[in-house]
Amino acid sequence: MARGGSGEVAGLRRFWWPRYWGTWALLGMAWLAARLPWSWQLRLGAGLGLLSYRLARWRRHVCEVNLRLCFPELDARARKRLARRVFVENGIGLVEVAISWYRNPEDFRSRTSIEGLENLRRAVARGRGALLVAAHFSTLEIGGFLLSLFHPMAVSYRAHENALFDAVMFHRRSRLYPRVIERRDVRGALRSLRDGFALWYAPDQDYGPRRAVFVPFFEVDAATITATSRYASANDSPVLFFSHYRRSDNSGYHLRISPELEDFPCGDEREDAIRINRLVEQAVREQPEQYLWLHKRFKTRPDGEADLYRQTDGGAGS
Repeated sequence: MARGGSGEVAGLRRFWWPRYWGTWALLGMAWLAARLPWSWQLRLGAGLGLLSYRLARWRRHVCEVNLRLCFPELDARARKRLARRVFVENGIGLVEVAISWYRNPEDFRSRTSIEGLENLRRAVARGRGALLVAAHFSTLEIGGFLLSLFHPMAVSYRAHENALFDAVMFHRRSRLYPRVIERRDVRGALRSLRDGFALWYAPDQDYGPRRAVFVPFFEVDAATITATSRYASANDSPVLFFSHYRRSDNSGYHLRISPELEDFPCGDEREDAIRINRLVEQAVREQPEQYLWLHKRFKTRPDGEADLYRQTDGGAGS
């Protein structure tokens, strides 16, 4: 259910117990990082990424498995270089979360270019809302932050198990978006579409087998949720794909909104899921190092298939 942001600030007072002091310290460091000069923010993020590459051995293993499955054409040395870049980009992404929570998007307008905004405006003008499908890039948070400069939208999110972090995340996002909806709140999402909002939605993670189909993602079967089709068909809402990248020269960001997808949904949830995965693949291939390869995208397997992330030697991935 979408919550109002005004009560959240007062509600933070209940988190002054010692169990939350560590979270407060992290939030304080995020606030400080958001106020650093741009070049310092990039260096800080890259440093965090390199540190996690060395220390987060399990996540490094997950990343390496994903890259081996999705880019079999790369040799081991190339995959290792790409994995290192993935961690660097995700480290910068952490700093971008801080920016998105504690800065004004106007501060970054000059660093932002956008392509296809007319596609979104045309779709929303039909009065059926619009489903703005995105993917989990390291730029996901700042991508929405920057798009808010150009068009209002409702956003979905996954509640965090840390109650303080969840409350702050919700409150900071509520500054930018008229509606913030927990991903399991189907009614809230449909209500936003019926009320004419663009709904920013990322369906490219493994949420388990429930209401999912196994379809190829980089030629590997992946449990892919079918909610995209259901949302679109429930309100006859147009569907567009939203890409967001940090420019390779680190000068800023480029946002891209596709034309409305034709014949979507097509009446076959499996075919729709295949199509969405292909769109995600195309976006990933443009900047593969910026995708969230640290997520176990292939965690759920068809019956009888082995765990793709299992480590037979009992150690962390190299």
